[in-house]
Amino acid sequence: MANNELSSLRVKDIGEQGLLAKLQRFCPQEIIGDDAAVLVTTPGKSLVVTTDVLVDGVHFSNLTTSPEDAGWRAAAANLSDLAAMGATPLGIAVGLGLPGDTIVDWVERLYQGMTECLQRYNTPIVGGDIVRSPVVSLSITAFGQADSDRIIRRSAAQVGYAIAITGIHGASRAGLELLLNPEIGQNLKEAEKAALIASHQRPKSRLDVLPILWKICPSTISVAGMDSSDGLADAVLQICRASNVGAILEAKQIPLPAVFDNWLTPEQALNYALYGGEDFELVLCLPQYQASALVQQLGQNAAIIGTITSGTSVLLHHENTEIPDQVLTLNQGFQHF
Repeated sequence: MANNELSSLRVKDIGEQGLLAKLQRFCPQEIIGDDAAVLVTTPGKSLVVTTDVLVDGVHFSNLTTSPEDAGWRAAAANLSDLAAMGATPLGIAVGLGLPGDTIVDWVERLYQGMTECLQRYNTPIVGGDIVRSPVVSLSITAFGQADSDRIIRRSAAQVGYAIAITGIHGASRAGLELLLNPEIGQNLKEAEKAALIASHQRPKSRLDVLPILWKICPSTISVAGMDSSDGLADAVLQICRASNVGAILEAKQIPLPAVFDNWLTPEQALNYALYGGEDFELVLCLPQYQASALVQQLGQNAAIIGTITSGTSVLLHHENTEIPDQVLTLNQGFQHF
């Protein structure tokens, strides 16, 4: 390709993953590629740092999200990235871009929502920056700490490992659909609608899983994983790509909200679970024995949904033999460009 053709490439031409691949060459290869960077600070301990940017109209909207809920979700997204790395949160710094005519009360309510989420995990706001911007944007950098031999990495999956997930998937997407289209879901009770909407507006970071995981897994066992903020399928695919392995997922094993049975077709329900995103659960790959023990300890809705295989293909298997195995790709999930 000629230089002039290269210089005319636009972000939308190469997509999010293509842009990330170009930018990764500017960073140390041993640090990037996971949900957060890991910096060794003292012997046996590592500082885990992650940054997340949210933009009005892309990640939140006044149509579906109050300022408090926007703040909660922003904090939860960053805490979820720390959990996905096996780290305990220490604090967050907030970068805020605002148009000059933004209502002050809106900003205070945004921070109130962040604080309500952070207080659950004894995590303070430790600083930040405020700038003028044509659109409201929120950039959070979260700091966490982990034992250096307890880091969860995407690249640690091994052939034969089980794929375990925490919680149900698809609820957040369902909640968003109910907010955008209040007329749908006529078969649902008001309490059921409220629960799905709460899954979208007030997600929970799964930091509670880490103490249980480390009791089950000795430090000699490597654990691969990430969170499912961009969708369950995306998480499995990203882990497999980083680990240079494949996977088989069992569609019938994926935990779905019970209310889906009275509302969505099986195809819609599975699509919400695989590609809906923003469930902020953990997807973990570990030996079969430890995975079974983890699921038993976690109880409700945790499940083993598949196995890591040799090769590089990620297949979705259906119990119904009339439905062929489906090859999953990153192009099927959410992409920014």
